[in-house]
Amino acid sequence: MTITAEERRARILEVVRELGTVRVMDLAARIGTAPVTVRRDVAALADSGLLRRSHGAVSLPRSEGATTGPAGSGHVIGMLVPTVGSYFDEVIDGARAAALAAGARLVLGIASYESADDHAQVGQLLDAGLDGLLLTPNWRPGTDSGETEWVRDLPVPAILVERLAPPDSAAAELDAVGSDHRHGVLLALRHLLSLGHESVLLAAREDSWTAHQVRAGYTEAVRLLGLKPQPVIDIHRPGLDSELVAARIIEAAADGVRAVLVHNDHEAIQLVPLLRARGLRVPDDLALISYDDVFAALAAPPLTAVAPPKRAVGTAAVELMLRRLDGRSELPTHHVQLLPELKVRTSCGGGAG
Repeated sequence: MTITAEERRARILEVVRELGTVRVMDLAARIGTAPVTVRRDVAALADSGLLRRSHGAVSLPRSEGATTGPAGSGHVIGMLVPTVGSYFDEVIDGARAAALAAGARLVLGIASYESADDHAQVGQLLDAGLDGLLLTPNWRPGTDSGETEWVRDLPVPAILVERLAPPDSAAAELDAVGSDHRHGVLLALRHLLSLGHESVLLAAREDSWTAHQVRAGYTEAVRLLGLKPQPVIDIHRPGLDSELVAARIIEAAADGVRAVLVHNDHEAIQLVPLLRARGLRVPDDLALISYDDVFAALAAPPLTAVAPPKRAVGTAAVELMLRRLDGRSELPTHHVQLLPELKVRTSCGGGAG
């Protein structure tokens, strides 16, 4: 027999009163209901002040006057990222440090850029008994709004990290924290213009959200700065197209274009020796700026690079989540964009600073 949500939640409260503290998975088994349904019920009861969630378990609220730990104490925050070992390492480090300082715990999940199973990965994270979720789904500009709706229906508070939902999607009302990559591209092109370059190439990947933001930022910055537009050099196969990209840059250099912005560090570092072998030296013959600043300082020569505030993004996302979890429901939806900075080294011939 189907029971109503009210009856189901009343049963949940009965079990918690009986057992004191119980894991969400055990609670679901006890009342014979799917875990995802129980998580939603528990979230609703917690929002009403009838239950308390902590480390994947639920209990009755503390009595009035009970002592509490530091802000965020006991909270479990999940974090889904598309990769580790590069850009997102610093984002994770910032999130982990902020969680630790607040007495919270961070649980990590990975869904690769090629993966289409964000939803499934999130389900596995939720089974850890999360209080909130930091989410970097594999979206790109042009993603259909219908493909994002499941994020809006999660049973715990969610914050998008380095992503924005389509504006016509209900998920657009979620909190979001990320880098303003368009501003980062503007910084790079403005610097090259200050060095006398009136035309700048862009060689960019096309397999990530950041890549599309860099491309859009390039179009915008060329217009704002009055630069001569150039066709974007597409990097279709990251790590494998370097020879083709180098050939395109050499063709443009023959026509007088002697500055290039490359997304990302991996691609830029591979290009430098290929260009040199063809008689085009960085920075003597070509000014080069990399985007991401993960490994750029280790290149030869050290690469001037746009540095998104990766660690600060992770920190800000956790801090915003803790404000949500500590009951500050009066907060409006936050779309926070942190500004990158330009790390000037030697690869664009402008001196280091």
